[in-house]
Amino acid sequence: MIQTFRKAWGIPELRKKIVFTMLILLIFRIGNAIPVPFVNTDLLGAYLQNMSTTVLGLYNVMSGGAFAQATLFALGVQPYINSSIIIQLLTIAIPALERLAKEGGEEGKKKIASITRYATVAIALLQAFGYFMIMKNYDLLSVSQPNFWHALVIIVSFVAGSSFVMWIGEQVNEFGIGNGISMILFAGIISRVPTGVSTLLSMAKGSNLGWLWALLMVVGMLLMVMLIVFVSDAERRIPVQYAKRQVGRRMYGGQSTYLPMKVNMSGVLPVIFAQSIASLPATIAAFLPAPAEGSFMAGVLKAIDTQSVLYMIFYFLMIIGFSYFYSTIQFNPVEIGNNLKKNGGFIPGFRPGKPTTDFISKVLNKVTLFGAIYLGIIAIVPLIVGRFAGAYNIAIGGTSVIIVVGVALETVKVLENQMMMRQYKGFLE
Repeated sequence: MIQTFRKAWGIPELRKKIVFTMLILLIFRIGNAIPVPFVNTDLLGAYLQNMSTTVLGLYNVMSGGAFAQATLFALGVQPYINSSIIIQLLTIAIPALERLAKEGGEEGKKKIASITRYATVAIALLQAFGYFMIMKNYDLLSVSQPNFWHALVIIVSFVAGSSFVMWIGEQVNEFGIGNGISMILFAGIISRVPTGVSTLLSMAKGSNLGWLWALLMVVGMLLMVMLIVFVSDAERRIPVQYAKRQVGRRMYGGQSTYLPMKVNMSGVLPVIFAQSIASLPATIAAFLPAPAEGSFMAGVLKAIDTQSVLYMIFYFLMIIGFSYFYSTIQFNPVEIGNNLKKNGGFIPGFRPGKPTTDFISKVLNKVTLFGAIYLGIIAIVPLIVGRFAGAYNIAIGGTSVIIVVGVALETVKVLENQMMMRQYKGFLE
Protein backbone atom coordinates (compact mmCIF):
# COMPACT_ATOMS: atom_id res chain seq x y z
CA MET A 1 0.00 0.00 0.00
CA ILE A 2 2.82 2.42 0.90
CA GLN A 3 4.65 1.57 -2.32
CA THR A 4 1.47 2.28 -4.30
CA PHE A 5 1.14 5.75 -2.77
CA ARG A 6 4.82 6.49 -3.37
CA LYS A 7 4.54 5.54 -7.04
CA ALA A 8 1.30 7.51 -7.41
CA TRP A 9 2.90 10.59 -5.83
CA GLY A 10 5.57 10.48 -8.54
CA ILE A 11 2.93 11.01 -11.27
CA PRO A 12 2.02 14.74 -11.50
CA GLU A 13 -1.63 14.20 -12.42
CA LEU A 14 -2.22 11.70 -9.63
CA ARG A 15 -0.32 13.94 -7.20
CA LYS A 16 -2.79 16.76 -7.93
CA LYS A 17 -5.72 14.43 -7.25
CA ILE A 18 -4.19 13.22 -3.98
CA VAL A 19 -3.53 16.80 -2.82
CA PHE A 20 -7.08 17.81 -3.78
CA THR A 21 -8.51 14.89 -1.77
CA MET A 22 -6.38 15.80 1.24
CA LEU A 23 -7.56 19.44 1.06
CA ILE A 24 -11.18 18.29 0.96
CA LEU A 25 -10.62 16.09 4.01
CA LEU A 26 -8.94 19.06 5.75
CA ILE A 27 -12.02 21.19 5.03
CA PHE A 28 -14.19 18.41 6.45
CA ARG A 29 -12.16 18.29 9.65
CA ILE A 30 -12.32 22.09 9.99
CA GLY A 31 -16.10 21.97 9.58
CA ASN A 32 -16.21 19.29 12.29
CA ALA A 33 -14.64 21.80 14.69
CA ILE A 34 -17.04 24.72 14.04
CA PRO A 35 -19.84 24.60 16.66
CA VAL A 36 -23.45 25.47 15.90
CA PRO A 37 -24.78 28.43 17.97
CA PHE A 38 -27.05 28.12 21.02
CA VAL A 39 -25.87 24.59 22.01
CA ASN A 40 -24.25 23.63 25.33
CA THR A 41 -21.65 21.20 24.02
CA ASP A 42 -20.54 20.05 27.51
CA LEU A 43 -24.04 18.88 28.47
CA LEU A 44 -24.59 17.39 25.01
CA GLY A 45 -21.32 15.44 25.16
CA ALA A 46 -22.20 14.03 28.58
CA TYR A 47 -25.68 13.08 27.38
CA LEU A 48 -24.40 11.27 24.26
CA GLN A 49 -21.77 9.53 26.37
CA ASN A 50 -24.63 7.81 28.20
CA MET A 51 -26.34 7.11 24.84
CA SER A 52 -23.23 5.59 23.22
CA THR A 53 -24.87 2.17 22.83
CA THR A 54 -27.85 3.54 20.87
CA VAL A 55 -28.29 4.78 17.30
CA LEU A 56 -27.05 8.20 18.45
CA GLY A 57 -23.74 6.59 19.44
CA LEU A 58 -23.45 5.10 15.97
CA TYR A 59 -24.06 8.53 14.40
CA ASN A 60 -21.40 10.01 16.65
CA VAL A 61 -18.79 7.45 15.59
CA MET A 62 -19.62 7.84 11.89
CA SER A 63 -19.35 11.65 12.14
CA GLY A 64 -15.96 11.53 13.83
CA GLY A 65 -17.27 12.84 17.15
CA ALA A 66 -18.93 15.89 15.55
CA PHE A 67 -22.41 14.68 16.53
CA ALA A 68 -21.56 14.90 20.25
CA GLN A 69 -20.17 18.43 19.77
CA ALA A 70 -23.08 19.73 17.62
CA THR A 71 -20.71 21.11 14.99
CA LEU A 72 -21.58 22.30 11.50
CA PHE A 73 -20.97 18.83 10.02
CA ALA A 74 -22.64 16.95 12.89
CA LEU A 75 -24.97 15.00 10.59
CA GLY A 76 -22.03 14.06 8.36
CA VAL A 77 -22.71 11.71 5.46
CA GLN A 78 -25.51 9.80 7.20
CA PRO A 79 -28.36 11.62 5.34
CA TYR A 80 -26.69 10.93 1.99
CA ILE A 81 -26.08 7.26 2.83
CA ASN A 82 -29.68 6.81 3.98
CA SER A 83 -31.08 8.55 0.89
CA SER A 84 -28.86 6.48 -1.41
CA ILE A 85 -30.08 3.25 0.17
CA ILE A 86 -33.72 4.37 0.01
CA ILE A 87 -33.46 5.41 -3.65
CA GLN A 88 -31.70 2.14 -4.47
CA LEU A 89 -34.55 0.17 -2.91
CA LEU A 90 -37.17 2.35 -4.61
CA THR A 91 -35.44 1.78 -7.94
CA ILE A 92 -36.27 -1.90 -7.58
CA ALA A 93 -39.81 -1.33 -6.26
CA ILE A 94 -40.92 1.43 -8.69
CA PRO A 95 -40.89 0.41 -12.39
CA ALA A 96 -40.42 4.00 -13.62
CA LEU A 97 -37.22 4.40 -11.60
CA GLU A 98 -36.03 0.95 -12.69
CA ARG A 99 -36.47 1.88 -16.36
CA LEU A 100 -34.70 5.17 -15.71
CA ALA A 101 -31.73 3.38 -14.15
CA LYS A 102 -31.43 0.61 -16.76
CA GLU A 103 -32.52 2.33 -19.97
CA GLY A 104 -31.98 6.02 -19.26
CA GLY A 105 -28.26 5.97 -19.91
CA GLU A 106 -26.20 8.90 -18.66
CA GLU A 107 -29.23 11.19 -18.40
CA GLY A 108 -31.03 8.60 -16.31
CA LYS A 109 -28.10 8.37 -13.92
CA LYS A 110 -28.05 12.17 -13.58
CA LYS A 111 -31.77 12.25 -12.79
CA ILE A 112 -31.41 9.55 -10.14
CA ALA A 113 -28.44 11.44 -8.66
CA SER A 114 -30.56 14.59 -8.55
CA ILE A 115 -33.40 12.71 -6.80
CA THR A 116 -30.86 11.38 -4.30
CA ARG A 117 -29.67 14.92 -3.54
CA TYR A 118 -33.21 16.16 -2.87
CA ALA A 119 -33.86 13.12 -0.68
CA THR A 120 -30.63 13.86 1.21
CA VAL A 121 -31.79 17.39 2.02
CA ALA A 122 -35.21 16.09 3.13
CA ILE A 123 -33.67 13.43 5.41
CA ALA A 124 -31.17 15.96 6.78
CA LEU A 125 -34.08 18.29 7.58
CA LEU A 126 -35.88 15.54 9.51
CA GLN A 127 -32.74 14.50 11.39
CA ALA A 128 -31.85 18.11 12.21
CA PHE A 129 -35.34 18.73 13.58
CA GLY A 130 -35.19 15.56 15.70
CA TYR A 131 -31.72 16.51 16.93
CA PHE A 132 -32.97 19.96 17.95
CA MET A 133 -35.98 18.47 19.78
CA ILE A 134 -33.65 16.17 21.76
CA MET A 135 -31.50 19.13 22.79
CA LYS A 136 -34.59 21.18 23.67
CA ASN A 137 -36.34 18.46 25.69
CA TYR A 138 -33.25 17.55 27.68
CA ASP A 139 -32.14 21.19 28.31
CA LEU A 140 -28.95 20.83 26.27
CA LEU A 141 -29.18 24.33 24.75
CA SER A 142 -27.30 27.37 26.02
CA VAL A 143 -30.50 29.44 26.06
CA SER A 144 -33.10 28.89 28.77
CA GLN A 145 -36.15 29.51 26.57
CA PRO A 146 -35.45 28.65 22.92
CA ASN A 147 -37.70 30.34 20.39
CA PHE A 148 -38.36 29.97 16.66
CA TRP A 149 -35.21 31.93 15.76
CA HIS A 150 -32.96 29.58 17.77
CA ALA A 151 -34.61 26.53 16.22
CA LEU A 152 -34.27 27.96 12.70
CA VAL A 153 -30.54 28.75 13.11
CA ILE A 154 -29.71 25.31 14.53
CA ILE A 155 -31.74 23.31 11.99
CA VAL A 156 -30.58 25.34 8.97
CA SER A 157 -26.95 25.04 10.12
CA PHE A 158 -27.19 21.25 10.34
CA VAL A 159 -28.95 20.92 6.98
CA ALA A 160 -26.49 23.29 5.27
CA GLY A 161 -23.54 21.39 6.75
CA SER A 162 -24.90 18.03 5.56
CA SER A 163 -25.57 19.42 2.08
CA PHE A 164 -22.04 20.84 1.90
CA VAL A 165 -20.56 17.48 2.94
CA MET A 166 -22.53 15.84 0.12
CA TRP A 167 -21.21 18.45 -2.33
CA ILE A 168 -17.54 18.08 -1.35
CA GLY A 169 -17.95 14.30 -1.59
CA GLU A 170 -19.08 14.71 -5.20
CA GLN A 171 -16.10 16.97 -5.86
CA VAL A 172 -13.77 14.21 -4.68
CA ASN A 173 -15.52 11.80 -7.08
CA GLU A 174 -14.81 14.16 -9.97
CA PHE A 175 -11.42 15.68 -9.16
CA GLY A 176 -9.94 13.48 -6.42
CA ILE A 177 -9.09 9.88 -5.64
CA GLY A 178 -11.65 7.23 -4.69
CA ASN A 179 -15.27 7.59 -3.65
CA GLY A 180 -15.83 10.95 -1.97
CA ILE A 181 -18.48 9.87 0.54
CA SER A 182 -16.43 6.83 1.53
CA MET A 183 -13.32 8.98 1.99
CA ILE A 184 -15.20 11.42 4.23
CA LEU A 185 -16.62 8.53 6.26
CA PHE A 186 -13.10 7.09 6.47
CA ALA A 187 -11.70 10.39 7.76
CA GLY A 188 -14.42 10.69 10.38
CA ILE A 189 -13.83 7.20 11.76
CA ILE A 190 -10.03 7.50 11.71
CA SER A 191 -10.29 10.72 13.74
CA ARG A 192 -11.76 8.61 16.56
CA VAL A 193 -8.63 6.48 16.83
CA PRO A 194 -7.04 8.68 19.57
CA THR A 195 -10.24 8.35 21.60
CA GLY A 196 -10.13 4.58 21.22
CA VAL A 197 -6.46 4.48 22.24
CA SER A 198 -7.13 6.62 25.32
CA THR A 199 -10.01 4.29 26.25
CA LEU A 200 -7.70 1.29 26.02
CA LEU A 201 -5.02 3.02 28.09
CA SER A 202 -7.45 4.10 30.78
CA MET A 203 -8.79 0.53 30.92
CA ALA A 204 -5.25 -0.87 31.12
CA LYS A 205 -4.12 1.37 33.97
CA GLY A 206 -6.57 -0.26 36.38
CA SER A 207 -4.67 -3.52 36.89
CA ASN A 208 -2.36 -6.04 35.27
CA LEU A 209 -5.42 -7.81 33.92
CA GLY A 210 -6.37 -4.52 32.25
CA TRP A 211 -3.10 -4.49 30.34
CA LEU A 212 -3.76 -8.07 29.29
CA TRP A 213 -7.21 -7.12 28.00
CA ALA A 214 -5.75 -4.17 26.11
CA LEU A 215 -3.09 -6.37 24.50
CA LEU A 216 -5.67 -9.00 23.54
CA MET A 217 -7.90 -6.31 22.02
CA VAL A 218 -5.05 -4.92 19.91
CA VAL A 219 -4.14 -8.43 18.68
CA GLY A 220 -7.82 -9.14 18.01
CA MET A 221 -8.13 -5.92 16.02
CA LEU A 222 -5.14 -6.87 13.86
CA LEU A 223 -6.59 -10.34 13.25
CA MET A 224 -9.92 -8.73 12.35
CA VAL A 225 -8.19 -6.48 9.81
CA MET A 226 -6.44 -9.50 8.27
CA LEU A 227 -9.76 -11.35 8.02
CA ILE A 228 -11.47 -8.34 6.38
CA VAL A 229 -8.65 -7.99 3.83
CA PHE A 230 -8.84 -11.71 3.01
CA VAL A 231 -12.63 -11.81 2.61
CA SER A 232 -12.76 -8.50 0.68
CA ASP A 233 -10.80 -10.08 -2.18
CA ALA A 234 -12.42 -13.52 -1.92
CA GLU A 235 -14.79 -14.57 -4.68
CA ARG A 236 -16.40 -17.70 -6.07
CA ARG A 237 -15.64 -18.13 -9.78
CA ILE A 238 -18.16 -20.11 -11.82
CA PRO A 239 -16.63 -21.35 -15.12
CA VAL A 240 -18.47 -20.23 -18.26
CA GLN A 241 -17.93 -21.58 -21.77
CA TYR A 242 -19.08 -19.77 -24.93
CA ALA A 243 -20.06 -21.87 -27.92
CA LYS A 244 -18.54 -21.20 -31.31
CA ARG A 245 -20.78 -19.51 -33.86
CA GLN A 246 -20.09 -18.33 -37.39
CA VAL A 247 -21.23 -14.90 -38.55
CA GLY A 248 -20.44 -14.45 -42.25
CA ARG A 249 -16.89 -15.61 -42.73
CA ARG A 250 -15.84 -15.01 -39.14
CA MET A 251 -15.98 -17.41 -36.21
CA TYR A 252 -16.99 -15.98 -32.83
CA GLY A 253 -16.99 -17.52 -29.33
CA GLY A 254 -15.26 -20.63 -28.15
CA GLN A 255 -13.43 -18.93 -25.30
CA SER A 256 -13.59 -19.89 -21.63
CA THR A 257 -14.15 -17.35 -18.84
CA TYR A 258 -15.71 -17.27 -15.41
CA LEU A 259 -18.56 -15.59 -13.57
CA PRO A 260 -17.16 -13.84 -10.46
CA MET A 261 -19.30 -13.88 -7.31
CA LYS A 262 -17.97 -11.83 -4.37
CA VAL A 263 -18.21 -13.44 -0.96
CA ASN A 264 -19.19 -10.13 0.62
CA MET A 265 -20.93 -8.37 -2.26
CA SER A 266 -23.18 -6.22 -0.01
CA GLY A 267 -20.32 -4.53 1.85
CA VAL A 268 -21.10 -3.00 5.22
CA LEU A 269 -24.71 -2.01 4.42
CA PRO A 270 -26.31 -5.04 6.17
CA VAL A 271 -24.40 -4.20 9.35
CA ILE A 272 -25.46 -0.53 9.29
CA PHE A 273 -29.11 -1.37 8.63
CA ALA A 274 -29.18 -4.18 11.20
CA GLN A 275 -27.52 -2.03 13.86
CA SER A 276 -29.97 0.83 13.28
CA ILE A 277 -33.02 -1.43 13.55
CA ALA A 278 -31.73 -3.65 16.39
CA SER A 279 -30.82 -0.66 18.58
CA LEU A 280 -34.06 1.20 17.82
CA PRO A 281 -35.97 -0.17 20.88
CA ALA A 282 -33.13 0.83 23.20
CA THR A 283 -33.00 4.27 21.57
CA ILE A 284 -36.74 4.81 22.03
CA ALA A 285 -36.52 3.60 25.63
CA ALA A 286 -33.73 6.10 26.32
CA PHE A 287 -36.13 8.96 25.54
CA LEU A 288 -38.80 7.67 27.96
CA PRO A 289 -38.85 8.06 31.78
CA ALA A 290 -36.78 5.43 33.56
CA PRO A 291 -38.98 2.67 35.07
CA ALA A 292 -38.76 1.63 38.71
CA GLU A 293 -36.01 -0.84 39.58
CA GLY A 294 -37.31 -4.41 39.64
CA SER A 295 -40.46 -3.62 37.65
CA PHE A 296 -41.58 -5.51 34.54
CA MET A 297 -40.62 -2.65 32.21
CA ALA A 298 -37.17 -2.49 33.80
CA GLY A 299 -36.70 -6.19 33.02
CA VAL A 300 -37.87 -5.68 29.43
CA LEU A 301 -35.47 -2.77 28.91
CA LYS A 302 -32.61 -4.81 30.35
CA ALA A 303 -33.44 -7.66 27.96
CA ILE A 304 -33.45 -5.42 24.85
CA ASP A 305 -30.45 -3.33 25.91
CA THR A 306 -27.61 -3.23 23.38
CA GLN A 307 -25.37 -5.01 25.89
CA SER A 308 -27.72 -7.97 26.33
CA VAL A 309 -27.41 -11.44 24.81
CA LEU A 310 -30.88 -11.13 23.24
CA TYR A 311 -29.79 -7.99 21.38
CA MET A 312 -26.66 -9.71 20.07
CA ILE A 313 -28.67 -12.71 18.78
CA PHE A 314 -31.25 -10.46 17.12
CA TYR A 315 -28.47 -8.26 15.69
CA PHE A 316 -26.70 -11.32 14.23
CA LEU A 317 -29.91 -12.66 12.62
CA MET A 318 -30.71 -9.22 11.17
CA ILE A 319 -27.28 -9.07 9.54
CA ILE A 320 -27.85 -12.45 7.88
CA GLY A 321 -31.31 -11.39 6.68
CA PHE A 322 -30.12 -8.09 5.19
CA SER A 323 -27.13 -9.83 3.57
CA TYR A 324 -29.47 -12.14 1.66
CA PHE A 325 -31.70 -9.19 0.80
CA TYR A 326 -28.86 -7.13 -0.71
CA SER A 327 -27.31 -10.09 -2.52
CA THR A 328 -30.61 -10.77 -4.31
CA ILE A 329 -30.80 -7.10 -5.28
CA GLN A 330 -27.28 -6.91 -6.70
CA PHE A 331 -27.05 -10.41 -8.23
CA ASN A 332 -30.11 -11.67 -10.11
CA PRO A 333 -29.61 -15.34 -11.16
CA VAL A 334 -32.56 -15.29 -13.60
CA GLU A 335 -31.23 -12.25 -15.43
CA ILE A 336 -27.69 -13.64 -15.55
CA GLY A 337 -28.93 -17.01 -16.82
CA ASN A 338 -30.92 -15.32 -19.60
CA ASN A 339 -27.94 -13.18 -20.61
CA LEU A 340 -25.71 -16.25 -20.83
CA LYS A 341 -28.29 -18.02 -22.98
CA LYS A 342 -28.64 -15.05 -25.34
CA ASN A 343 -24.88 -14.72 -25.80
CA GLY A 344 -24.32 -18.43 -26.36
CA GLY A 345 -22.72 -19.01 -22.98
CA PHE A 346 -23.25 -21.98 -20.68
CA ILE A 347 -21.90 -23.44 -17.47
CA PRO A 348 -20.24 -26.85 -18.12
CA GLY A 349 -22.48 -29.63 -16.84
CA PHE A 350 -25.69 -27.57 -16.84
CA ARG A 351 -28.14 -26.91 -19.65
CA PRO A 352 -28.94 -23.28 -20.51
CA GLY A 353 -32.13 -21.88 -19.00
CA LYS A 354 -33.64 -23.00 -15.71
CA PRO A 355 -30.91 -25.56 -14.75
CA THR A 356 -28.28 -22.82 -15.08
CA THR A 357 -30.40 -20.36 -13.09
CA ASP A 358 -30.98 -22.92 -10.32
CA PHE A 359 -27.25 -23.68 -10.09
CA ILE A 360 -26.34 -19.98 -9.88
CA SER A 361 -29.02 -19.47 -7.17
CA LYS A 362 -27.65 -22.42 -5.19
CA VAL A 363 -24.08 -21.12 -5.34
CA LEU A 364 -25.28 -17.59 -4.50
CA ASN A 365 -27.07 -18.82 -1.37
CA LYS A 366 -23.97 -20.66 -0.15
CA VAL A 367 -21.65 -17.73 -0.81
CA THR A 368 -24.06 -15.25 0.76
CA LEU A 369 -24.40 -17.41 3.89
CA PHE A 370 -20.62 -17.45 4.35
CA GLY A 371 -20.41 -13.68 3.79
CA ALA A 372 -23.32 -13.02 6.17
CA ILE A 373 -21.76 -15.14 8.94
CA TYR A 374 -18.47 -13.30 8.38
CA LEU A 375 -20.20 -9.91 8.75
CA GLY A 376 -22.06 -11.12 11.84
CA ILE A 377 -18.86 -12.30 13.51
CA ILE A 378 -17.06 -9.04 12.73
CA ALA A 379 -19.97 -7.04 14.20
CA ILE A 380 -20.64 -9.23 17.25
CA VAL A 381 -17.09 -9.90 18.47
CA PRO A 382 -16.43 -6.27 19.62
CA LEU A 383 -19.74 -6.35 21.57
CA ILE A 384 -18.79 -9.62 23.28
CA VAL A 385 -15.30 -8.35 24.10
CA GLY A 386 -16.74 -5.09 25.43
CA ARG A 387 -19.19 -7.02 27.60
CA PHE A 388 -16.48 -9.11 29.25
CA ALA A 389 -13.91 -6.31 29.42
CA GLY A 390 -16.39 -3.70 30.66
CA ALA A 391 -15.43 -1.34 27.80
CA TYR A 392 -18.74 -0.49 26.13
CA ASN A 393 -17.60 2.84 24.76
CA ILE A 394 -14.80 1.66 22.47
CA ALA A 395 -14.87 4.13 19.59
CA ILE A 396 -14.03 1.76 16.73
CA GLY A 397 -16.16 -1.37 16.52
CA GLY A 398 -16.54 -4.03 13.88
CA THR A 399 -18.59 -1.79 11.60
CA SER A 400 -15.99 0.94 11.67
CA VAL A 401 -13.13 -1.47 10.99
CA ILE A 402 -14.93 -2.91 7.94
CA ILE A 403 -15.49 0.61 6.57
CA VAL A 404 -11.91 1.77 7.20
CA VAL A 405 -10.27 -1.33 5.71
CA GLY A 406 -12.70 -1.43 2.78
CA VAL A 407 -12.12 2.22 1.86
CA ALA A 408 -8.34 1.80 2.16
CA LEU A 409 -8.36 -1.24 -0.16
CA GLU A 410 -10.67 0.51 -2.62
CA THR A 411 -8.45 3.61 -2.72
CA VAL A 412 -5.33 1.52 -3.36
CA LYS A 413 -7.09 -0.30 -6.22
CA VAL A 414 -8.15 3.03 -7.75
CA LEU A 415 -4.56 4.30 -7.60
CA GLU A 416 -3.24 1.08 -9.17
CA ASN A 417 -5.80 1.30 -11.98
CA GLN A 418 -4.94 4.94 -12.61
CA MET A 419 -1.21 4.13 -12.82
CA MET A 420 -1.89 1.17 -15.12
CA MET A 421 -3.93 3.39 -17.46
CA ARG A 422 -1.10 5.90 -17.66
CA GLN A 423 1.44 3.16 -18.40
CA TYR A 424 -0.66 1.89 -21.32
CA LYS A 425 -1.17 5.47 -22.48
CA GLY A 426 2.55 6.13 -22.47
CA PHE A 427 3.24 2.86 -24.26
CA LEU A 428 0.72 3.66 -27.02
CA GLU A 429 2.05 7.17 -27.45
